[in-house]
Amino acid sequence: MRAARRIAEKGCIDAIMSAPTEQNAPKIGLVSLGCPKALVDSERILTTLRAQGYSFSPSYEGADVVIVNTCGFLDSAKAESLDAIGEAISENGKVIVTGCLGNEEEMIRQAHPGVLAVSGPHQYEAVVGAVHEHLPPVPNAFVDLVPEQGLRLTPRHYAYLKISEGCNNRCSFCIIPSIRGDLASRPIASVLYEAERLVKAGVKEIMVISQDTSAYGVDLKYATSPYRGRQIEARFQTLAEELGNLGVWTRMHYVYPYPHVDNVIPLMAEGRILPYLDIPFQHASPQVLKTMRRPANQEKTADRIRKWREVCPDLAIRSTFIVGFPGETEEDFEMLLDWVRETRIDRAGAFPYEPVTGARANDLGLDIVPDELKAERYGRLMEVLQEVSTERLAEKVGRTIDVLVDDVEPEDNRAIARSQWDAPEIDGNVIVDDATGIKPGDMVSVKVVASDEYDLYAVPSDAVQ
Repeated sequence: MRAARRIAEKGCIDAIMSAPTEQNAPKIGLVSLGCPKALVDSERILTTLRAQGYSFSPSYEGADVVIVNTCGFLDSAKAESLDAIGEAISENGKVIVTGCLGNEEEMIRQAHPGVLAVSGPHQYEAVVGAVHEHLPPVPNAFVDLVPEQGLRLTPRHYAYLKISEGCNNRCSFCIIPSIRGDLASRPIASVLYEAERLVKAGVKEIMVISQDTSAYGVDLKYATSPYRGRQIEARFQTLAEELGNLGVWTRMHYVYPYPHVDNVIPLMAEGRILPYLDIPFQHASPQVLKTMRRPANQEKTADRIRKWREVCPDLAIRSTFIVGFPGETEEDFEMLLDWVRETRIDRAGAFPYEPVTGARANDLGLDIVPDELKAERYGRLMEVLQEVSTERLAEKVGRTIDVLVDDVEPEDNRAIARSQWDAPEIDGNVIVDDATGIKPGDMVSVKVVASDEYDLYAVPSDAVQ
């Protein structure tokens, strides 16, 4: 089971497996695909099932039922989800499907008629109900077996904090609103109390996620809710300010560059939240951005990035870009390359455009960029992104910084850590030599001694002579 093995490798299922259960407690297997938002959905499902007396298996053979939480953002992701469902059926036989691809139940049942049940994204009650139907719970619920912060599929020292579901944007290449609906923000008190529970459980880094983090609270009309004896507004800036009081790393993901984002940059300069913004720009050409139905004035955005870095010189910006969107010309693509060089995007990923089934971009009537040209442009963009990353990381050499340790390699006496500029699994690492006594979850002061295209290399600062 790929996802279950991945969980076990991180040690995330250890606490779940070590808690006492009835000897014959039914066992659940889980395969969690897709983005961190889907991972949070999986955590909620596991927490509910654990409270009802279920236990969990890290392998197909040990599970009585397997839940596959699917992704359906791209056609390639749909194919991967269908493959995962097929693997689970082949290895176990009893499979419950949920997640984004669950909205296409007919497709799933045509490919795999043996699945027990299908439900869509964040339909937690439907998933739990399907488990009850095909694997009844033990007679007595063991609510005391569930820790206050719930069960998590990440290492103990970091966690994702989902603040909303859905999205009000209607980008022509994206089908997320049709899968997950319009923006639905959580009350801010609920978010903050969850963050407090995570910190109390030992989490040292909180990663804020949603489809559109900077739009948080718009749907609620910024309604207040009671938190610690105060009425707090559900606003992006207020959320950042309050999380910045918890004394842990707070990292902002999936932020659209709305004007009010300017107000959180001083919080980064003050060290209250991490100097890191994950902004999915997707392109730089005004014409391409217009057909994508995204904000089109990238020249203004470049100016804002310069101003952000004047306020907070340590600011790192992560982004994603699409190449080969319908109608993209060579001039459009060259504009993207120039813009990346100008703005010096620190961390970035890219992918060739996929005509996702159901996306409005398929009906624009624009010239289709041939696959071979998409691949060629993708390669050129990745070269430029790598050049910029190399330059930005080289500027860190000689500095003393704090890093959060994710893993240790005793045989090499080194630790795999991350800086304030690195999110787990998507960005680079800080490789720390002379790591005697360092453990996963430690916050360590190190001196950066070298760099390459994606990673920094360091030694503990107390070892520097």
